[in-house]
Amino acid sequence: MVWVPLRTTRTDRRAPLRAPPSRCPTMSLEWLMDWSWSLDGLRDFIATGIQSFRDCDATALAAVACLLLLFVWYCYHVGREQPRAYATVNALMQSAEANGVQNGYVYCHSPECVRCTHHDGLNQKLYHNLQEYAKRYSWSGMGRIHKGIREQGRYLNSRPSIQKPEVFFLPDLPTMPYFSRDAQKHDVELLERNFQTILCEFETLYKAFSNCSLPQGWKMNSTPSGEWFTFYLVNQGMCVPRNCRRCPRTYRLLGSLRTCIGNNVFGNACISVLSPGTVIAEHYGPTNIRIRCHLGLKTPSNCELVVGGEPQCWAEGRCLLFDDSFLHTAFHEGPPEEGPRVVFMVDLWHPNVAAAERQALDFIFAPGR
Repeated sequence: MVWVPLRTTRTDRRAPLRAPPSRCPTMSLEWLMDWSWSLDGLRDFIATGIQSFRDCDATALAAVACLLLLFVWYCYHVGREQPRAYATVNALMQSAEANGVQNGYVYCHSPECVRCTHHDGLNQKLYHNLQEYAKRYSWSGMGRIHKGIREQGRYLNSRPSIQKPEVFFLPDLPTMPYFSRDAQKHDVELLERNFQTILCEFETLYKAFSNCSLPQGWKMNSTPSGEWFTFYLVNQGMCVPRNCRRCPRTYRLLGSLRTCIGNNVFGNACISVLSPGTVIAEHYGPTNIRIRCHLGLKTPSNCELVVGGEPQCWAEGRCLLFDDSFLHTAFHEGPPEEGPRVVFMVDLWHPNVAAAERQALDFIFAPGR
């Protein structure tokens, strides 16, 4: 029932009727007459409101109209934008924070990606895996791993901002942004001796690039500017058979490396290409149990890797070793005519992770476990 102000020109009308409690709820003639009166009053009320609006100040109306137009434009602008997906890590190795930004690094949302998939109860799962390993083999030599899993939350939260592995921190490992070539001397020398082999297979792959499409097997990564492509032979502990068949000699070389991480989710091997003008946003790697090796294949001028605030340059045919659990970035600011920066990237074990620990970590962090 609508309330309508009484008009002085119509004295025969009264306030809206309310049916007495004693009346039957059936519709009566009196009720219908009162309903008709209410509709007339509603029409008069609306007419009065329209007239009041017409009498308003023109400046006020213009201000309201401008605000309304701004609101409509804002809704249209927001609706047109394509949302960008960000996440942080801490899943089956990294716990992702969907649609968020951490350290400026952009993560994908692939359910297969260990860096970008959210999993609850990670520590409990890791501890269960460690117990299963110890039952099959032994607790001998598991002290650091047990300590790391038991106090993982404290380690990850209390680390200084310069080094924050986002998935798993193994305590009591020597900490430094860069490692000397002697840290994994055998593998470094083997990679450098096969520099031409890897370079030739890359050049064959790169011929497939065109201006309009991304060749099969290549992956484009998110960057603030420029283009960053990767061609994986091993991705998070999983071999990529189609890509390995296209680089057979490079793939066989991986089997000759003594410290290559090939059986757990922290192990990768790929060709990484930065086009001129590319910047990779600062980010942290998932763990400190590995060191990342970059073999320079093509190194134009004005290309740098910065780890823990310390810059280094790549050199063709030479390996550069660093701990990617430190905050790090890379960029290529060379001229377009010099072409892309290309490195062969492979993950090697940290030299201070013992053989028994490597075996246990391979079991605990096995792909798909």
